Amino acid sequence: MAGGQGERLFPLTKERSKPAVPFGGKYRIVDFVLNNFINSDIHSIYVLVQYKSQSLIEHLRSAWSLGRFLLDHFITVVPPQMLHADIWYRGTADAVYQNLNLIEDFCPDLVAVFGADHIYRMDIRQMIRFHLDKEAEVTVAARPVPIGQAASFGIIGINTDQRVVDFQEKPERPKPLPQDPSLAFSSMGNYIFNREVLARTLKEDAHRSTEHDFGRTILPQLLSKAQVFAYNFLQNEMPGCKEYEEKGYWRDVGSIETYWEAHMDLLGPRPWFDLNNLQWPLMTMEFAGPPAKITRGEVEDSILGEGCFIRGGKVSRSVLGRGVVVEEDSLIEDSIVMDFCQISKGARVRKTVIDRYNIIEGQDQIGYEPERDKERFFLDPSGIVVIPRGKTRQL
Repeated sequence: MAGGQGERLFPLTKERSKPAVPFGGKYRIVDFVLNNFINSDIHSIYVLVQYKSQSLIEHLRSAWSLGRFLLDHFITVVPPQMLHADIWYRGTADAVYQNLNLIEDFCPDLVAVFGADHIYRMDIRQMIRFHLDKEAEVTVAARPVPIGQAASFGIIGINTDQRVVDFQEKPERPKPLPQDPSLAFSSMGNYIFNREVLARTLKEDAHRSTEHDFGRTILPQLLSKAQVFAYNFLQNEMPGCKEYEEKGYWRDVGSIETYWEAHMDLLGPRPWFDLNNLQWPLMTMEFAGPPAKITRGEVEDSILGEGCFIRGGKVSRSVLGRGVVVEEDSLIEDSIVMDFCQISKGARVRKTVIDRYNIIEGQDQIGYEPERDKERFFLDPSGIVVIPRGKTRQL
């Protein structure tokens, strides 16, 4: 499911959908779920797109072309086909309903429906094993959250066998876990369905006046009709994870603040989410350029993308994308600088997200005077400055 508008990530989503937003210096957000599927040996993947999808389509074409000689190994982009009516996808469930012909032609035993806009690692095979062991018809991935924060999520009520008995979207009084009243089960928006149950349910829902959404309509409807279980994401054993990483790391980077915080989680000698995991590699588009180069300057607790050229200045607690040029006497701290930006001589940048292809002029200061930043750029309520994508150019 990769059709989200990502309104709260504006202006990063001004010209692209949320899954296409760059992340971590070299990736796109969509890369994380795709790597979870490929590393889990699941190679038959349809990517449903809708809003501002061209950037995402180009990335998938360049980065995720699987072998053409294995018919069941594919990553195929599927925009709205409008087979049933001249309408766009009306919700997550409707998006799958409009493409049921693809599922029925492929005729799998199980269908995994996952979102494309979260940062995490997951061995999906373990969730499938749980689904089969429980003889489930539907399995929902869930993670415990403190009961005090649960009102912000879709909360799943379970019995002692992990069968789902209740689902509420952002409830005022969340139902706690049976074994720990200080926690509640939050849906991750990832599902595994038996194919027959999925097809039947979506066909019934299509003829009703609902929100056509898996979380808001499909899951609550199925509780009395099907064997629905919740898979505890914290039980997922991830190979190669370090002892200092947060167990069950999962972030919905749906706002500028959470997007920035997730980048900060990548930094430090003991990051909460370490990108360096050779047993669960993160693949993406190759960069046809040189490695990073530093001729002078200071780099502290930062990530540098391929082709970065540090000619001077200081980079501190920041994530730089590919081809970023940093000139002398400049300063970048607590910031995210995307591909092919230039930080000119004497510029100062603090707690700022700079989208691709921008030039920060010499002596400019960003992130120091909120009122001035608001006049020139986008100032998020969290205090983070965001500079929209610049004009494509060659440095």
